[in-house]
Amino acid sequence: MSDAFLNVYADRRRAESYARLEFPGTYALAFRDLPGILAAHVEGRRALDFGCGAGRSTRFLRACGFEVTGVDISPEMISEARVRDPHGDYRLMANGDFGEFAAGSYDVATAVFTFDNIPMVEKTPLLAGLGRLTTPGARIVLIVSSPELYIHEWASFSTADFPENWRAGPGDTVQTVMKDVEDRRPVDDVYCPDDSYRAIFEAAGLAAEEVYRPLAGPDEPGDWVHETEIAPWVIYVLAQRGQQPGA
Repeated sequence: MSDAFLNVYADRRRAESYARLEFPGTYALAFRDLPGILAAHVEGRRALDFGCGAGRSTRFLRACGFEVTGVDISPEMISEARVRDPHGDYRLMANGDFGEFAAGSYDVATAVFTFDNIPMVEKTPLLAGLGRLTTPGARIVLIVSSPELYIHEWASFSTADFPENWRAGPGDTVQTVMKDVEDRRPVDDVYCPDDSYRAIFEAAGLAAEEVYRPLAGPDEPGDWVHETEIAPWVIYVLAQRGQQPGA
């Protein structure tokens, strides 16, 4: 793996700010349907939460009944996770190094917003690595920002100061400002539309079994901006190629 693996959260100030987040605003839509999605696609209880950050998604998975190991490359984030959840299993992982985990150890691997921050060249080998850690018939659940997130306003994000986002192509840097945290410095993400993700999945030996694009319901409480008409997130349920239904 390249030493250029980006992680915008390897920063103490940003990690402390992000660690206070739970499930406000736009974020709620990424997690709202996740219990049902996991129940529909996953058998078994052993979960690896890749890019766990401060442990929000790891704690969520445990509340869903999974035995979860959270891993991240940011020491600052792992430190925050351990403070907030001292009994959780959180491990600092060197860049792309899955060596401490045996093949076929997990029934599901999740990556919640993780791949938004990963350069294009790193996405395929990391997904292939996650595939090797899962059991035959297991699933990888990938939650990423939709391309539309970077060109609209949202309850939890602003992109108004970044008109260059409209001209972004695959692999370009796109920026947002998070409204729900104290640290309002722009966050750098890597733009990756659906067709690029599909090519990455194929190269990693994976295929999308199902794709979800959650919207806020018209009567769902929240200070929605575009969330009722445009999906801010894309949830990919991935299987090893040839193992998804109908393959």
